[in-house]
Parts: sequence; C-alpha cells; structure tokens
Amino acid sequence: MKAYKEMSRDELLTLKAALEEAYKQEEAKGLSLNMARGKPGMSQLTLSMPMLDVINSQSDMNTLLGNDTRNYGDLDGIGECRKLMADMMSVEKDNVVVCGNSSLNIMYDTVSRSVTHGVNGSTPWCKLDKVKFLCPVPGYDRHFKITEYFGIEMVNIPLYDDGPDMDLVEKYVNTDPAVKGIWCVPKYSNPTGISYSDEVVRRFANLKPAAEDFRIYWDNAYCIHHLYDDKQDEILNILQECEKAGNPNMVYIFASTSKISFPGSGISAIATSLENIEYIKSQMTIQTIGHDKINQLRHTRFFKNIDGLKAHMKKHADLLRPKFEAVLNTLDRELSGLEIGSWIEPRGGYFISFDALPGCAKSIVAKCKALGVVLTGAGATFPYGKDPQDSNIRIAPSFPTPEEMQQAAEIFVLCVKLASVEKLLGEM
Repeated sequence: MKAYKEMSRDELLTLKAALEEAYKQEEAKGLSLNMARGKPGMSQLTLSMPMLDVINSQSDMNTLLGNDTRNYGDLDGIGECRKLMADMMSVEKDNVVVCGNSSLNIMYDTVSRSVTHGVNGSTPWCKLDKVKFLCPVPGYDRHFKITEYFGIEMVNIPLYDDGPDMDLVEKYVNTDPAVKGIWCVPKYSNPTGISYSDEVVRRFANLKPAAEDFRIYWDNAYCIHHLYDDKQDEILNILQECEKAGNPNMVYIFASTSKISFPGSGISAIATSLENIEYIKSQMTIQTIGHDKINQLRHTRFFKNIDGLKAHMKKHADLLRPKFEAVLNTLDRELSGLEIGSWIEPRGGYFISFDALPGCAKSIVAKCKALGVVLTGAGATFPYGKDPQDSNIRIAPSFPTPEEMQQAAEIFVLCVKLASVEKLLGEM
C-alpha cells in the first residue's frame, strides 16, 4: 500500500472523495460507542458478583486475628487484606497501608499532605516559592490533574519504549531542589502500554535528589493485568532497589483492585518504607478512624490469596484480549505502510496509544465523535491538556463488546485516513 506522503495532489484528492463518501455512510448508522475511559465491561463486572455473597448477616465478621471488622480498629487495614495487597504489589505486609476504594484518592491525599504539612518533617510545599513535578508523556491524565489542582509546575519528560528519558530525569532530580516528585505508571503504562526496563528501574532507585523530600509516585495500577499467559512483562521491585541504593524512603507505590473487582467499590493500598508508613499513619489517624474493613474482609475471603487474584485476572484477560486484538488487527490491516500513524501492541493494561501525524489528533477525535465514537480528548495524555504535537490519542477498548470494538476500530482508521489526507493536502 502506497504511503500517503508519496501520493500526488490528484491522488490525494481522489482518495479524499472516497473517504468522505465512506464517512457519510458511517454517519447514517447513528452509532453510540464510548471509549473515553478505561472502564471494565459488563462481562468483567459480572466476574466479581459472587463476592457479594461471601458476607451476609450470618457471617463471622472477625479477622484472622479476631478483630471485629464491624467496629473501630485496624487503621492500616486488616492483616489478611494487607497481606493480599502486599503480595499483589510484591512487597512485605509491614510496608503496606490499605485504604479506601481508590488509589487515586491516596495519591491526591499524599500530594495534599505534602503541600500542607511537608514530607516527613520537611518544609510544607505551600511555603516554597516553586514546586515542580516531572511528568513522563504521554501519561495518565488524572495524575496531571492532581498536580495542576495544587498549582504545581509540571515538566514534560519523553516516555520511550523502555521508560522515561532517564538522562533528563536525572538532570532535573539531581540538580533542581524544586523538583519534588515524578509520576510513573511503570507496568503496562497508561496509555502506551510499555513497561520500564530493569536499567530504568535501577536508575530511578539510584537517583541523588537535590531535594530531601523528593518522591517517586509509582502507580503500579496494572501490576497483574496481563493480556496473555505466555507474553507477560515483569519489572524490578522498586522498593527493594531503593533500599539497595540507600534510598529507602524515596518511593511511594500505589495499587488497587479497581479493575480487578468493582471500580468504585474495590480496595486500594500504598506501599513504602517503614519510616514513610509511620509518618503517613500519624496523619491518617487525624483524618480517619479507618477505612471500610468489611469490604476488605469481603475481598480477602473471595480472592483468598495472590493465586486467587491471578486466576481471576486470567478471566479478565480472556474477555479483554478479543477487544484489544480487534483494534490492533484493524490498525495493522488498514494503516500499515501508509505512514500516517504508529502504535504499540501492549501485553497488558487497559489502553492502546496511537500517534497520528502531527496536528491531526484533535481532528481525528472530533471526526470520531461526529460518527458516535467517543474517545479520550486529544491532549489529555499531556499536562494541562496540551499535546505539543497534537498527535497522541488514547484508545480504551475495555468497555464496548468485541463486536462494537470492531466497529469502533473501523471508524477510527477511517477518521485517521481522512484527517491525514486533509493535513497533507493543506501542506501542499
């Protein structure tokens, strides 16, 4: 198939006419498909419904240690739930605090406490002239919204196939005391699907921050979210690597069961050094009496252990894989060789990242929306919603059915082609 850039003006005009006709035909179908967020589909939610039968009015409500989950206590989470989350995050139970239903909430609270009260006794960020966060891009829009909300300056860091540009990360972290943190999704990254290499993880652990209160915000949201049994990414344990490097306090790890059990009704956790844990708990004891221990008990009795979690995630993978493959196969079939876009085939996670020709992302998203296919807004994967190249688009295949996903993928490639032709004609 001939690359669009190699076509003459007449060839592009002929192609444009054909694409516009196909676009009109799709417009007449009146579709309504939403791929704006990485929401689990209905069939995935059904997998966890038996969890609701694990506890009823006749149930023993005590933990393994005999604590009554209906009452106060266990500020840092019931022991068996801390063990479950620790195994999921590949850390020790003592390094874990189990919180509410959302890891995003923990991240927000962690930043908020740093702003108002500092980190482990350091100067509160609100009393500093300038605070900066490094943001690997493209990245997770909700991360960026947190730091934007608190008025923290965000610095773009290019994200490569093996992780962030570590030369740039080291330059900022090791020389600028205003740099207080970096957002990371180290495994099956949102949205690109890449996983950090061993070298990248080690370089993170061996940073020499100019700021004593610098922290790595390690959002391991997709730590057990594989799509394949035989192709799975694994990453080094950042907490262990930080301890080896003499930086035990430098990382906060976040995770949740939001895309394992029920989004909005799962459990979340933070894992970090024992010193950090004690400081976090000293603030939590003022903020809350404790999180939902009955929900923690429900989760641990349903999943039982890490093997139960992994078995459950294989069922998720079986449901997600056809949706991802519908998109990836369509992209490969329809766009390979045209030189109007590139994408990565993830082995896990919830997203496919597509890079269009510069200046085309907003146009593609708008064209898709007009045909009833709603995508994440163009620019959302960058701080302040500003993609310098207007190129990156996040595709979230999880919520529609496989059949709907096939339809959506075909509409997407049609819009990519049309927007690309318009772009190239406009440059002639």
